Amino acid sequence: MSVRKLKPVTPGQRFRVVNGFDTITTDKPEKSLLAPKKRSGGRNSQGRMTTRNIGGGHKQKYRIIDFKRDKAGIPATVKTIEYDPNRTAFIALLSYADGEKRYVIAQNGLKVGQTIVSGENVAPEIGNAMNLSEIPLGTTISCIELRPGQGAVMARSAGSFAQLMARDGKYATVKLPSGETRLILLTCMATIGVVSNSDHQLLVSGKAGRSRWLGRRPRTNAVRMNPVDHPMGGGEGRSSGGHPRSRNGIPAKGFKTRSKTKASNKYILERRKK
Repeated sequence: MSVRKLKPVTPGQRFRVVNGFDTITTDKPEKSLLAPKKRSGGRNSQGRMTTRNIGGGHKQKYRIIDFKRDKAGIPATVKTIEYDPNRTAFIALLSYADGEKRYVIAQNGLKVGQTIVSGENVAPEIGNAMNLSEIPLGTTISCIELRPGQGAVMARSAGSFAQLMARDGKYATVKLPSGETRLILLTCMATIGVVSNSDHQLLVSGKAGRSRWLGRRPRTNAVRMNPVDHPMGGGEGRSSGGHPRSRNGIPAKGFKTRSKTKASNKYILERRKK
């Protein structure tokens, strides 16, 4: 992983920091694993804007990712490491022994030509996927299921990882990237290693236009709005009085919005750090 600082040939390039892409091996995706991706522009089925600050952006194709890793016991060779415009992590194209090709989230250190496998009685090596019951304690893991067979839902973004802390009964204790410690069923699957592209947090856009390429529209500060538009709008001059809150009046800055009666509360041993 590496980043490059561009020469300041234009004002927009002056502070720009880009990804070195030294681990990327091809710029042509596998056509059979592409799907069309329609943009909503933040509008619902009636055409009304329901989410602000979304719209525009470069046209993209969706890469179909195998989050379930359900081809158990069949070894796969890593053919390419590729960029995916739909996520911060890089993806790896696998070619299985039976001829099938699939995309998976790439882990740090995954190399072209490497053989990885998922299922039972698998060595705990980078890129291999297995149940939490078979992973050695203290191992760094990512792409974790929350329910058996659901597919990976946690620790999937660039550079993220969790740690397997303990096992007790039918549950494993996992420390998540947020700092939360929670119980997950031992029959849930996880992948060994840290998610690739850990330098993603060091990137600097350099100019506002790049946000527009990514489909992000400008966001208006709440204090600058009128009273009709936001609870914190209005007033003479730059008066930012009142309590910070959302457009719907829900307080921010420390107000807990999680339900005290939520069913999954019993699986959380320690809440995330504030």
